[in-house]
This record gives sequence, C-alpha cells and structure tokens, in this order.
Amino acid sequence: MVSNSAESTSQRPLRVAIVGAGPAGVYAADILTKSSEVKDGDLEVSIDLFEAYPAPYGLIRYGVAPDHPRIKGIVNALHKVLDRGDIRFLGNVTYGRDLTLHDFRHFYDAVIFSTGAIKDADLDIPGIELQGSFGGADFVSWYDGHPDVPREWPLEAKEIAVIGNGNVALDVARMLSKHADELLVTEIPDNVYQGLKSSPVTDVHVFGRRGPAQIKFTPLELRELSHSKDVDIVLYPEDFEFDEASDEAIRSNNQIKTMVNTLTNWLVEEPAESDQPSSRRLHLHFLHNPVEILTDGTAGEGHVTGIKFERMQLDGTGNVKGTGEYLEYPVQAVYRAIGYHGSPLDELEYDARRGVIPNDGGRVLDAHGNPVPGIYTTGWIKRGPVGLIGHTKGDALETVGFLLEDRLGLPPAQNPDPQAIIDLLEERGIKYTTWEGWNKLDAHEAELGAAWTREHTDSGIVRERVKVVPREEMIDISRA
Repeated sequence: MVSNSAESTSQRPLRVAIVGAGPAGVYAADILTKSSEVKDGDLEVSIDLFEAYPAPYGLIRYGVAPDHPRIKGIVNALHKVLDRGDIRFLGNVTYGRDLTLHDFRHFYDAVIFSTGAIKDADLDIPGIELQGSFGGADFVSWYDGHPDVPREWPLEAKEIAVIGNGNVALDVARMLSKHADELLVTEIPDNVYQGLKSSPVTDVHVFGRRGPAQIKFTPLELRELSHSKDVDIVLYPEDFEFDEASDEAIRSNNQIKTMVNTLTNWLVEEPAESDQPSSRRLHLHFLHNPVEILTDGTAGEGHVTGIKFERMQLDGTGNVKGTGEYLEYPVQAVYRAIGYHGSPLDELEYDARRGVIPNDGGRVLDAHGNPVPGIYTTGWIKRGPVGLIGHTKGDALETVGFLLEDRLGLPPAQNPDPQAIIDLLEERGIKYTTWEGWNKLDAHEAELGAAWTREHTDSGIVRERVKVVPREEMIDISRA
C-alpha cells in the first residue's frame, strides 16, 4: 500500500462513496463527474452511490405527495444522470448497519453523506402524545409507500387539524381532504388508496402562527389546493392582518404578492347560486399558535378531542406576539407539519438542535471543530431542512468544490478496487440492488399500472404505475 495519497491516486481513479441517493446525492455525483478537473482530463473519478432503500430518488419517491405534477420532471432528470452508466448505484445498503465508516474509509478516498432529514421536528406542547396526534412526516411516509412503515393508517377522524404553514403541511392537508378516486391517476399504492377511500373526513383545518404574508408555501402548492374536486376552501377575514413588514414583503417579493393575492381573491369570492356545498372543506387559519392538544375522554381514554390556540397579532416586523385570547376547535386528529429533522449518523458528530452533521461548507467537523479528512456532507443533513429541492444543487457544488480542493491530501483507500466493495457486500449476505435492478422494478410498477388500466377500462382512468411497497418484494423484483 502506498502511503502518500497523491501518489496512490495518480495512477487510478479517485474513489468516492456517496451515502444517500436522493436529489442531494445524485446532484453531488453528477457535479463531480462534470467538474472541470474531470472534463480537462486532470482527474478520473469512480463513484458509488449508496441508498438504504432498494430504490433510488429518496425524498422524491418517499417524501413528496404523489399528485405533484412537477415531480415527474425531477425524476426524469435524476434518471438521466444515473442511466449514463458512470455512477454505480447500490441500494438496500444501510450505513451503520451493513457498512461502517471504517468500511468506507477502507474502500474509498472520500465519502459524502447526503442522508437528508426524514423525521418530524418536535412540537413541545401538552397533549402531543395523545392517540390521534401524528407527525406529518410519518403520514407522508405512509401515503408514499415507504417500505419500513406499517401498511395501515388510522383514518377515523371527521375533523382534523394540521399545524404548519409550509409545503408539507399543505401536502398533508390536501391528501387528507382529497377524494381517493382523484389519486388513482398517480402511483399511489393500493393500501393507501383503500385507506383514504374509507376516510370519514369532512373538515381539515390548517393553522399557521403568522399572517398570510408570512406563509412558507409556494404559489404552485397553494394553487393545487383549489384543484381538488368536491372540496371547498374556507378562509376567515379576521386572519387577514398585515403589518409594515408584510406590506414590504408584498411589494418586494413577487412570490409573496402572488400568494397573498390568491388568498385574498378566495376570501372575497362569492360562490355561484348554482354551486352546491362540497362534502369536504379545507380551512386555512392564520395567526394561531398551538398551546395544547385536548382530550375529554369522550372518544376513548387518551384520544384527541380538540386543540387549543392562542390568537396572535403581528408586531410590525413580520413576527407575532400573543394577544391572551384563546380559541378551541373540536378535532379528532392532529398532524404536526412544522418541519423535518435530521438523524444522527454513527461515528460522526451531530448537532441535535439543528438536526445536521456539523460542517464547514460541506467539510465534516470533529468534536473539536476540525475537518475530518475525506469526509463530507451535502443536502439537508448539511444545512438543515430548508429550501426547495433545487437548492441542493448549490449545496452539492460547494461540497464537491472543497473535495476537489482537498484531493491531494485525502487519506488513500486501502483497497480501491471497485469489485472489492461488491465482494464485501456479498460476503456479508447483503441483498444489495443495482441500477439494472431499479429498471426492473420501474418496469414492474409501470406494468402494474397498465394492468389496472386494462382491468378498469370503463373508468377512463389511466394509471402510469402502481408503487410496490414491501421491501422484500422490491428486493426480489430488483434481483430477479
């Protein structure tokens, strides 16, 4: 083994492992392969992209509502990157269980962690532990067919509260209020369709702490609410409060201006005389701060029967302060969707408050704040769960830039042979999946959709795919 890293990599490709095959990981791999050093012939890279799930795409497959039309475009872009053949995908491999940091250091010169953030941020109020109190991220995992969550979800409430004013809160509210038959054109798993089909819901309330000019939705998310059939959107005039900061935001930010205009138009819009009331209602509330989830025993011991808020008012800066006025709403379920939170990774430092791996521009730091040689991070586990999917490209660009800057000083892999990691996985009995395996699973899901369409020709619905949910079934199809 050559001890000098510059000598050890000068005669072979730079071996890089990326842990996490969501958008952040794929973007990092793509940017690294297209870097100027690689294009100019000064550097050759060999990249392995690891994923804990048997399928790629991470958040796109398991964190976004299935009725988002723009998601297909992102999947197509990620597919093109991985389909080129210069990035090797290895799925169903879990960091910390199947492979350790020591393993990665043995086979790679550098490791980039892009594991994202999939847990719900905490909401520390009384009653949060009651039956009927759920995390929005857990619900998203269920309706997206995550392989490691239960197949069933308790959809028993007629009145539901969703806490949060971001895109995930709107996704959760839309999926709860939308009629299941409308989702048949998506890749929704059959167990999710059956669960939503039997839901008795009549009213879904979305609550935000601040005013209409401070919402964290995107205009597209907001507009999608109005596309649900047989669902009325309900707004309240007393929630439409604007301060100096709100007015400035509306003047200076076209996105905020568009959303405030949309909400205001909905508020003043008079229903036509011929309009029949819808069977479901989606209520949007602002200036509500949750203080307690309530139970009175009528729905069973320890079960949600209501939620209590303090009425808030804007303070001139766009922030809010309490008014001392309290409001209660009868609900039988509460979903908190106030943000995602990262998870700690074995053998790496972790900032529990922010839910990130401590880092400096993507260089992972040790307990003393010093860079750990050869270890990097990108995406939400690097900067926290903020911003849209496209923002991860900037993250990846910064991280890859530092990796390339450091490349002559990286600790060299002891066994850089690409076959060596495959031999280790097989020796340990790990049923890893490949890009070829994903293409098999992809085709299988598409055929399930086609078969459903043929069987239900009278419905006029065309299903492009039906998502396979059980992990073992995904593995068996991929490895067939």
